[in-house]
Amino acid sequence: MNIRLAILTFAAAAALAACGTMTPGGLQTTDHRVPVASTAPAMRGQPAQLYVREVMPAGSARLPVVLFIHGAGTPAEVSFDSRMEDYSWMRQVARAGFDVFSVSLTGYGGSTRPPPMNDPCNIVKAQQAAYVPAACAPNHRGPITTMSSDWNDIDAAVEYVRRLRGVERVSLVGWSQGGPRITGYTLLHPAKVERIVVLAPAYNRTGVAREPNPLPPYAEGAMSVQSRKDFIANWDRQVGCAGQYQPAAANAIFDEMLQSDAVGATWGAGVRRAPTVPTWGFNKETVANVKAPFLMVTGIHDKQVAPELVHQLYEDLGSPNKVLVDLACSSHNAMWETHRDMLYQATIAWLRDGKVNGIDRGVMRMGY
Repeated sequence: MNIRLAILTFAAAAALAACGTMTPGGLQTTDHRVPVASTAPAMRGQPAQLYVREVMPAGSARLPVVLFIHGAGTPAEVSFDSRMEDYSWMRQVARAGFDVFSVSLTGYGGSTRPPPMNDPCNIVKAQQAAYVPAACAPNHRGPITTMSSDWNDIDAAVEYVRRLRGVERVSLVGWSQGGPRITGYTLLHPAKVERIVVLAPAYNRTGVAREPNPLPPYAEGAMSVQSRKDFIANWDRQVGCAGQYQPAAANAIFDEMLQSDAVGATWGAGVRRAPTVPTWGFNKETVANVKAPFLMVTGIHDKQVAPELVHQLYEDLGSPNKVLVDLACSSHNAMWETHRDMLYQATIAWLRDGKVNGIDRGVMRMGY
């Protein structure tokens, strides 16, 4: 089958695969399968499918459109739409009158997983011991996906929702590595982006501006995994106040991760797999060119993306409308913690008005 025919076949399948269900609170959830010609190094030129989830108020007319973009490890359907009703960032935004989508990029969740991800020898060497009988060399020596292939996936999702809903621009919301994914995409396609919201954007003021050529090889494996034990331990090291998160909720979220990864769930006691994605295009040089209204949120106890890095992003960002929210009693996982509603409400205010608490430029503290 040639690539054009394959993509057309995928497009037909995507139209047939879209199906909707009613959720509590008068919302409708619809699953979409979006075809894309992959530019990921592990499957360049091959057809792939992206899992796009939509949540919107049932029976609504045309609404402003929002697309959520996940970070380095957790797929979008878990990051932003947990089955626990009051832990869904997407549903809170939809209830405020938005048509809300999320996309899991190639290598994540319900989207196409490149073949090297099925081989535990491609796990980074430091993590292999629990999943292979003896240490083994990776059979895929370079990145499985890259920041550039992520931007290609994001554009496929943006184009899909623009056509589906008849809009010119969409707003983008992201978490962690979703920061460079969204920002780099916006620099490539500024006319398609309305507003931006990012939680814990993984900023590197002195990072690489453009894709290296050639891409550097990976000697130690191109895929990471996370077990339940690792997930909880990483969260616990970021707790700085009493009652910051609920352990039962954390376990439920990890259960959802395993359900999003049928292969990873069979490795050891169960893991969440993710490609190790090299980042570029998110440094002082590049962000100076961003003009879209930009809200960034940092949890004061975040030890994965330190708050000072988000403050640097605020200083370097070229947008005339930019707000930084410093969120108390919160970590990298703020959207699942006690102060999550403050994050949700700030997101809604920015997407609706381009302001938080009446401010469209400046640094503010919440929850203190």
